[in-house]
Amino acid sequence: MDIATFVSVAPFERLGIETVIAVQQVRRMRGGAQSHLIRCSDRHSYVVKFQNNPQHLRVLANELLVALLARLAGLPVPRPVLVEVSEWLIHHTPQLNIQLTKSTTPCQAGLQFGSCYAVNPLEGQVFDYIPVASLSRVRNLETFAGILAMDKWTGNADGRQAAFWRRMRQQKYAAAFIDQGYCFNGGEWNFPDFPLTGAYAYNEVYAGVVGWESFEPWLSKIEQMSPDAISAAAAEIPLAWYASDSSALEHLVQTLLDRRTKIRGLLTAFRLSSRKPFPNWGEELRTQSAEIA
Repeated sequence: MDIATFVSVAPFERLGIETVIAVQQVRRMRGGAQSHLIRCSDRHSYVVKFQNNPQHLRVLANELLVALLARLAGLPVPRPVLVEVSEWLIHHTPQLNIQLTKSTTPCQAGLQFGSCYAVNPLEGQVFDYIPVASLSRVRNLETFAGILAMDKWTGNADGRQAAFWRRMRQQKYAAAFIDQGYCFNGGEWNFPDFPLTGAYAYNEVYAGVVGWESFEPWLSKIEQMSPDAISAAAAEIPLAWYASDSSALEHLVQTLLDRRTKIRGLLTAFRLSSRKPFPNWGEELRTQSAEIA
C-alpha cells in the first residue's frame, strides 16, 4: 500500500464503501475510543472503533463522514470501511473488550467503523508521533494546511491527530490524518468554533503557510463541494451509528453546506490567535516586494 491509497480521486462514486469481515484481533490501540487493530477478510488490517466505545456512538458516524469528505478534497486520510464483527470472534477473543473505570465489557458485535492501517508492519513502520526535528523527513507536510481547513469546516473539537508511515526502503515518511471522531464536537453534532481547536500540536507543520494559496487545492475543493456529494457521503453512514435519527443527520448536512462560506473566517481567527501559528504568513509577498525594490 502506498500514499495513493490515502488520497481520493473524484467523483465520489469511486469511493464505494466496502464491508469486510473481522478475522483476528491484533492488538489494542491507544486512545479514548479504545480501538482495536483487527485483521480482516480482505487481508488488510484496520483500526476498528466499536459502537459501544466510551466516547459516543456517533463518533463512528463522524469518522466515516469526515473520512469521505476529506478524501473527496484530496487529503491523505486512510480508506474507511465497514467492519462486520461476529459474536463468535468476540466470544473467542477475551481481549476484544472495552475497559471502563469500574468494569470491563465485551466489544459489541455487528457493524463497526474501520480505518485502513497505513502499512503492513512487516513492510514498514508507523508512528503516531515524530519529533519536530524530524518533520523535514515528511514528504507531504503541506497537507497539514489542507486538513486544518477540513477541521475548521467540520468543527473538530480535538487536536489534529496524524500517523507517520514509511516502507522499509523509503527515507521519508508520509502523514496520514486519523481520528476524526471529535469532528462535529463528538456526539453533540454542533460547532463551538473555538479558534485553537482542530489544530496540530506544533506550529512547525505550518511553516510553509505563507498565504491563502498555501491552503490550495484543498480549500477550494471544500468550498466548492456539491450538496449532492456531501449528502451522498452522509447516506453511507449505517443507521445504527446515529440511532436512526434522520432529522439530526439532515441538520448536520445542511449545517455543513452553510459552513462552506465560513472556513476562511475560521482560519483567520486561528491565524490571529495568541498561538501565532503562521509565522511566515505574507513572507512570499514581502520577498517579492523586496526584489522589486
